Amino acid sequence: MDSNIVLKAQAIEKYFTDPEPFKVLDNVSFEILKGEFTSIVGKSGCGKSTLLYILSTMDTDYSGQLWIGGEDMKIKSEKELAAVRNEHIGFVFQFHYLLNEFSVLKNVILPGLKLQKLSPKDLEEKAMLHLKQLGIDSLAPKMAYKLSGGEKQRVAIARALINDPLIIMGDEPTGNLDHKNSEIVFDIFEQLSKEYGQSLLIVTHDDEFAARTGKTIIMEDGRIVQKN
Repeated sequence: MDSNIVLKAQAIEKYFTDPEPFKVLDNVSFEILKGEFTSIVGKSGCGKSTLLYILSTMDTDYSGQLWIGGEDMKIKSEKELAAVRNEHIGFVFQFHYLLNEFSVLKNVILPGLKLQKLSPKDLEEKAMLHLKQLGIDSLAPKMAYKLSGGEKQRVAIARALINDPLIIMGDEPTGNLDHKNSEIVFDIFEQLSKEYGQSLLIVTHDDEFAARTGKTIIMEDGRIVQKN
């Protein structure tokens, strides 16, 4: 597989069975290249969040093929998939999932501590660089619960970056933010893509956000109906 392809989905299909069998994803195929900023849009219920759960390896009950970094995800064990998620995928959700009892710095380094590739000291130095890059290095010692919504989302982005992921996946990352903070988050994502070659896949209901990403995938009734 081309080393420039970070993620490839081929003929992904997914059924829900309760109360009746219902096809929620139908023959979904696309790829994301290194440095590509891609959004997935569609009406509520079209299957975009379900797709993201499969692409992030959290849902393994589907047919079709998924490769991340050239590796076949279908043949991996649950333990191996957990390792893929920690090392190769950075997550940014609508709700930041920061741990309130920890400082900003500790929240950012937690996935790195789990990975155990760098010492705590090196992780702290790396985290400070990311926080500075995002304009929030002064918040490092602050407790997470004292942050504003926009600040929390930027901390979540720094946390997503700590293990140098192949791809950052976001599920409505601006859904809880006002216009100003949504703009800040978009600009950060755009900079990560253009200046640092970071691949991003963002599910959003915000058409304005999606229109400004490098590639837009439009879904309808579980299918991809358009790629721009």
